[in-house]
Amino acid sequence: MSHLHIDDFSHDVARILMQAYMTFPRPGALYVEDVIGPTEVDDVGLHSPRHMACLGAMLWLAEEGYLRYQATIFEEGLEQAVLTNKAFVLLTALSELRFDSTDPQLPATVQHERATLAEQFLRAIRSQDSVRTTAVVRYLLSRQPSPVQAEEFSDLIPNLPADAPSLL
Repeated sequence: MSHLHIDDFSHDVARILMQAYMTFPRPGALYVEDVIGPTEVDDVGLHSPRHMACLGAMLWLAEEGYLRYQATIFEEGLEQAVLTNKAFVLLTALSELRFDSTDPQLPATVQHERATLAEQFLRAIRSQDSVRTTAVVRYLLSRQPSPVQAEEFSDLIPNLPADAPSLL
């Protein structure tokens, strides 16, 4: 049996984090409609359960330390939302989770960028594959930020000493 609410949650989390990532470090408004599309209110002005679930995902991400925000915008979204350090470090880290192989002919900087978790999120969103999106979201949520080791950049920075301290 498929748990559609978990699929919806995974897609929402991916889109919410990528919207915040694309405007980082500038705080901005995150609207539910930008994540799931337009929704309608019922006869008494209440939002759909789907709309409220997306808003719940935004608030949950903030409670879990992935987003900061100033205030809610009624039930429409979050005001002045921005990624936390935790989310930024996780999204820019090299991911062990890879769905696509990287072309070895590409420059090292491009290969490095394509190996990040943020790139995995973008590719999962573009593919519209629920299994892939859920896998990337679960992978991110199961991680804790760790110090970035200098070796991670050895193919990008010539003459980097092997004993260079971690960058974080």
